[in-house]
Parts: sequence; C-alpha cells; structure tokens
Amino acid sequence: MSNENTSRPAPLIGRLVVVGLGLIGGSFAKGMRESGLCREVVGVDLDARCRLRAVELGVTDRCESSLAQACQGADVIQLAVPILAMERVLGLLAELDLGDAVITDVGSAKGNIVRAARQALPEQLSRLVPGHPIAGSEQSGVEAANGALFHCHKVILTPLPETEPSAVAKVEALWRALGADVEHMEVERHDEVLAATSHLPHLLAFNLVDSLARRDESLEIFRYAAGGFRDFTRIAGSDPIMWHDIFLANRDAVLRQLDSFRADLDALREAVDGRDSEELLQVFTRARMAREHFGEILATRARARQPKASEEGRQ
Repeated sequence: MSNENTSRPAPLIGRLVVVGLGLIGGSFAKGMRESGLCREVVGVDLDARCRLRAVELGVTDRCESSLAQACQGADVIQLAVPILAMERVLGLLAELDLGDAVITDVGSAKGNIVRAARQALPEQLSRLVPGHPIAGSEQSGVEAANGALFHCHKVILTPLPETEPSAVAKVEALWRALGADVEHMEVERHDEVLAATSHLPHLLAFNLVDSLARRDESLEIFRYAAGGFRDFTRIAGSDPIMWHDIFLANRDAVLRQLDSFRADLDALREAVDGRDSEELLQVFTRARMAREHFGEILATRARARQPKASEEGRQ
C-alpha cells in the first residue's frame, strides 16, 4: 500500500525561525515549509497583518511578535530584516539563550553585519553563517513570497574563520534544497563584488533620474525618453529606504567603486571632448562584448530555471 508521504524528505532541522517576512525572508520560509526539511517554520515580524497573512498564505506554520518566544528551541535563525536593523536584532539575540542555534542572514552587505555580530555575539561566532541570496523581484511583502524564488540563483555564504563547518553545511543544505547555487566568499571580497555589480549601478540610476528630474526642462526630457532610458533607469524605482541602508552599510566598498568609475568616466569625457574616435570605439566595443558575454550567462541561467518536460509529456 503506497504512502503519499514517502516521497517527502526527512526533516533536516526541527525549528526554523525567519525574522522579517518580506520578499526574501518570506520566500525562504515558504520554500522551506514546502520542502518538508523543517518540522516547523516560525516567522517573526512586528507587523500584525504580515504575521496573519504569513500563516494564511502558508508561508509559515506560525508567527510571533516576540523574538524571544519564537527562538525557543530554534535550530536555525535567519535574519531577513533591513540591513541597518541587523545590529539591533543581533543585540536582542545576545540577551537570549540560543543553545546551539545557527544564525544566518540575507543582507546584501556583510562587513557591517559581521562587525555587529563580533560585538554583540562573540560567543556565538562559531554558529554564525552570513549569507546573501542574489535574487529578488520588483514585488515586495509577504504576499509576494515565492518558494521557488531562489531556484538557479546564486547564494553567497561568507563564513568566518571561527565558523564551524557543520554550521556552514547546515545552512548550505537549506539553500541547495531550494535549488540555489551556493558559493563561498570572504566577507571583504563579497562586499567589493556587490558594490561593483549591484550597489554602484543602483547609485548611478538613482543619480541620473534625480539629476534629470531636477532640471527645468525635466518634463520635456522624460516625454521623449525611449525604451533604453526606461531599461537603464528601471532600478531607480527600487525601495529608497532599503538602498539608503545598503549604501551606508557598504560605504567604503561603494566609495572605492565609485571613485574607480569616476576615473573611467573622466577618461571617456576627455575622449569625447578630444574627438578621440579610436578610444571611443574601443570603449564601446569592449562594453558590447562584455554585455554579450553577460547575456549568455543570463540565458544559461534562464534555461536552467525552466522545468524539464517529462518524457510522457513529449509523447
């Protein structure tokens, strides 16, 4: 006699606590609950409506407003709060008896979180596994939670020298269960890479749109903007508060990348001013080749995300 539960994997951990039920935290919680790898998924959020919706939508098994109550008996605690709120939450965790709970996070800058953890939880560093999923959506809030959000997306873990291998393995197993491609990176390297590939583009988009909008002829300018302008500036529609926090949290790395870009921009201005045709063509050609290479990477990822049709479906 068949058992419908035989196909579900045995739970990897007992209780998962997700602090902050926005898009990322909510998607992780929902994916974990659907995977069956956690006996219980508990959400923590200050917003009463968010807690209610999380349970209604099947994102979590239950929700708490109290961090202390939620973390009792926790095996893994994921912090998915705004990046400048991490320090406060780590301070609250320091007041609790966490046992052997593993602490991880989803912040897009790691240096500030590690510094705060070293100060607030020096005895827990062996169980700290900082992380950052390279995934997202233009939607937000617990209603946008998607258990498949991280499938075929990269997740970067930045364990510390003190971090126990078993703690890293546990967090990595959870991400891999959601179909994520997990890589390890040093904290400083992560913050430099993200400053270049994510933080700087957002800063430039915010700045360009703001600069044009403040000009007297802004209405006329936007009236004639084409699709290229829309595509380039799309990310300027991102959450201002979230990005305000990110730029402050990763300030040093962002400044280094901004200074490097400014030097390249000055060189490009000189080429335009001096009618340096050869230099302009070299810059544009290199950029086009780099973009084509990046496009191939994106296409490969997109193909990997598409569910493979079954043999029966093809017949």
